[in-house]
Amino acid sequence: MRIVVTNCNTTREMTEEIVQGARAAAGPGTTVLGLTPAWGPESAEGWLDSYLSAAAVIDLLRTYEGPRYDAVVMAGFGEHGREGVRELVDGPVVDITEAAAHLACLLGRRYGVVTTLERSRGQIEDSLELAGVARNCAAVVGTGLGVLDLGDADRTQAAFLTAAERAREAGAEVLVLGCAGMTGLQQAVSRKLGLPVVDGVQAAVKLAESLVALGLTTSRAGGYARPVPKRREWGPGGADGPRAP
Repeated sequence: MRIVVTNCNTTREMTEEIVQGARAAAGPGTTVLGLTPAWGPESAEGWLDSYLSAAAVIDLLRTYEGPRYDAVVMAGFGEHGREGVRELVDGPVVDITEAAAHLACLLGRRYGVVTTLERSRGQIEDSLELAGVARNCAAVVGTGLGVLDLGDADRTQAAFLTAAERAREAGAEVLVLGCAGMTGLQQAVSRKLGLPVVDGVQAAVKLAESLVALGLTTSRAGGYARPVPKRREWGPGGADGPRAP
């Protein structure tokens, strides 16, 4: 089985960190391939970045010519684009936001999301609402750190623990890492907090493996039907390319 993991930004170092977390969760026989958009924001923080990132990730998969894959994991927490990718590709598409939330709902009545900047809260809340799991979310709390600040492990952990206490006070019984760049943090903070902590990247990989193993993929019966055939311009020199497998 091969799973493609798409970073939502152009920072290759972050793609490498995300892939490490994904491979740690993948079962024997699963190959994880990380993809980085050729254009877009270096970090996704805010509505403009998110929409730009969505187009870049769709373009990345639209023009993909590598080995055939069985599923896609979209590693952008609260970012846009998952619905468009589901129309585009043949295999199941798992977004880390809803993957983490669904698993968190199995572990406690209410969960909290600890993310980067406070400005990301609205996007994440909307994404959870659209996925049908917002009702169980006690709070989305920002750490005040930008995505590119997450490379400082000690600073990130300290900021996460402070924000996590706010989420716990709001009623969270389970915590979710609210950024793909936080992958790998869950074990250390879970021990200190005494709460389950769900990493969206690892959750999405395990769900993707399960869907492939069960022979399940995106329904074409309604909203995720294939795109209507027409000419689409993808920027200078960017006419329709080959459809991703």
